[in-house]
This record gives sequence, structure tokens and C-alpha cells, in this order.
Amino acid sequence: MPRTIKKIMPMATPLPGLTRAAAYARVSLSKDAMIHSLSVQVSYYSDMIQGRPDWEYAGVYADEALTGTKDSRPEFQRLLADCRAGKVDLVVTKSISRFARNTVTLLETVRELKALGIGVLFEEQGIHTLSADGELMLTILAGYAQEESLSVSENCKWRIRKNFKEGKPCGNIRMFGYDFKDGKLVVISEEAEVVRMIFADYLSGMGKSAIVKKLTQLEIPTKCGRKWSESTVHDILANEKFLGDMCLQKTHTVNHITKLQRPNRGELPKFYVKGSHEAIIDRTTFDAVQAEIARRAAKVRQQDRRPPNEFSGMIRCGRCGMKFTRRINASGTKYARAAWACPTYIKRGKDQCGAKRIPEEILKAKCVEVLGIAEYNADAFIAKVVAINVPEDGVLIFIFKDGSEQTVAWEHRSRRESWTAEMKESARKRSKGVHANA
Repeated sequence: MPRTIKKIMPMATPLPGLTRAAAYARVSLSKDAMIHSLSVQVSYYSDMIQGRPDWEYAGVYADEALTGTKDSRPEFQRLLADCRAGKVDLVVTKSISRFARNTVTLLETVRELKALGIGVLFEEQGIHTLSADGELMLTILAGYAQEESLSVSENCKWRIRKNFKEGKPCGNIRMFGYDFKDGKLVVISEEAEVVRMIFADYLSGMGKSAIVKKLTQLEIPTKCGRKWSESTVHDILANEKFLGDMCLQKTHTVNHITKLQRPNRGELPKFYVKGSHEAIIDRTTFDAVQAEIARRAAKVRQQDRRPPNEFSGMIRCGRCGMKFTRRINASGTKYARAAWACPTYIKRGKDQCGAKRIPEEILKAKCVEVLGIAEYNADAFIAKVVAINVPEDGVLIFIFKDGSEQTVAWEHRSRRESWTAEMKESARKRSKGVHANA
């Protein structure tokens, strides 16, 4: 019997495709109970989506965030990326406040998803954004959610400021030298010794970068186990808490949406509590350090009034990527010499970056060489050179504005060769005076 093939025509109305549904959940990271709630939500949405015959499971995106007001939630951003990539048709979430408390951000996100043909289903409010009245209801309820967030924020501020007025700190204080127990700072003896060393070193004449280098070489970790920096050292030197005092409300929150913290420069009152806890530094030492900080800051401001150098920001270290800074050797003497050095080497030592200093006179001599001019001219340098890279010691790569490059080598002159006739004569006279006195 011959084989026959019969074509079966499709139905007039094709079967609808499955809706690729994803869920979004968010809880506070600050409470253990909420973390447990997150796992419950993930299980709930996984079961709900997979239990619908008309839905295809597209995943659950869950954030552990401190607040619902920040746009930096990684899982939320991943959800949006998958929506833009066409992997999701519907987003299911518990409520508007879980999705976003900022009305503007919420509406912008929903409208972007709507333009892509993607709906958002808010279970608690019973709103589907692709419905006729979905956006109107969403706008009204989002405004309510934002006002609720503002109300919670204002209540928290009131409680915090009430504690400040009573001389009580709010939240956990984490600082080097102390532990925070039962609302009080308690001295940690090993860290306290390091704090005293920092104060003593600064008063002895060491700079913050030198102190950072010393702490790094001694392998002393910061409170958070990170690398030391000049700002970390400065915060220790300027912190009144080492006196046993406490200044409250040093910062304030700009608004409840961004949670951005700003220094309190008179916008709100501050509260200074004396003798709130055990001191590590005596008041005489602390006051002397503050005076020294002010003196050095005034000196830096005076130096900043000098016209900018043409090499500033132009020389980049090929080892660590930092830009060289200008240093003056024997500053304040008639024989002061300028050199350019990697800030990583200066602040952290040669273990972190071993790049050698480049004397400015050699730098200028090499500029003359690559520019083909009779003598150094700053204007000619600025007009033609865009950057100087230092891939290794003794090598300079000049990068020109036309895109071309030129590599030159350099080396330190010996100390005898680097002395001018005037310097040699001055040394001869000093030597003669010493022998005469002998």
C-alpha cells in the first residue's frame, strides 16, 4: 500500500505562548529575621510561578539591601538587564515599596519595562502595569510609599537627635583603639599603643605618608584589615574620642531617598560630651598635634599659591599607574633641587612600588633632546607633549599630541658630577673652616 501524507491545517486561533515570569524580592540586611524572610520569599515565588500552567519560570531576583531607596541593588539591576535582553515578559513583586520607594525611579522603571512590553504585577496592591488604569494607581500609591519612607526617616532622625541631646551615641562606633560595648567605648590596649605611637611620631616631625609607611612595614592592620592611608592617619590624629570626649552629629543625612551623608558645617547643632569614656591620649599631646596639623596645613596652602608646574599630571608610573609628584630635596636651602617621584613609593615604600625619583634637571634635558631644541622651554613642551610614561627605571616614553612616541634612556649622574662650581666652592670653605678650628 503506497504511503500517503495529509497536511493538517492549523487552528484559526493559535495557542498562546507561555509568559516568562520572574519575581523580585528585597529584604533588609540588618536583621537576621529578614534574611530568613528572603529565603521564604524566594521559595514562595519559585513555587507560585512554576505552579502556573500559563507561565514559564524565568527566575527569582533577590536583594539583601540596607534600604529600598538605592538604585545600586545588584539583583534589581540584573533583572532590568535581563528584561532589556528579552528574557522576561512579566515581573512579579510583593509591593511597590519592595520594588522602589522613590516615585520618580519607580515610574521611570515601570515605563521603560512597559515600552518593552513587559508588565509588573504588584501583589499587595493588586496592580498590573499593563492594565488601563495601572499607571494612575501606581503613581498614587508610589507617592504614598515615598511619604511613608519620609515619615519613617523623620522618626529615626528624631530618636537619634534626642539621644545626641542626652549625650548618647547612636549606632555602632567602629574605630581603631576602641571596642564598642553596651553603648560605650572600651580601650583595646594593643591598638591604643599604636595610636600613641602615631601621635608621638607626628609630633617628632614625621609626615602622614611616613607614618603610613611605618605602619605598613610593621604589618599593623587597620580596624577593618585594610591598608593604611594618609586620610586614615589624619582621622586618628584629629579625632577627639582619643581624649575621652565625644562630638556628636558631625554628619547629617541630606535626604531620605539617597541617604547621602554630608559633614555638618553648621546646618544642625553639634553636642560635645566631655569624659564620656576612657582616654588614650592626654589633652596636652592632643592639643599639640592639632596645632602642628594647622601649622603644616598653612605651609601647604602657602606652597599651593605657587604657579603650577608644567610636568604636573604628565608623568605616569608604569608600575602602579600613579602620576608622579614634585618633591624638593633640601627644601629651604639655596641648593634645593626638585625631583619627580611616584606617590606610591613615597607613601607606602619601595615594597609597594620601587620606581626611582627623576631629577627635574634630567627631565628637562631629555625634553630638550626629544623636542630638538637648543635649550629647555616650558611652552614648547606644553605645545607638543601630552604625557610621559615611566615603564621602568632609566626609561622615559614621551607621547606627543600628534600620536607619535619617542623612548629615551636616562641615568643619575654621580654626586661629584652633579655638584655645581658654587657648591664645590662652598664645601671647600666649610672644610677649610673645620680644619682651622681644629
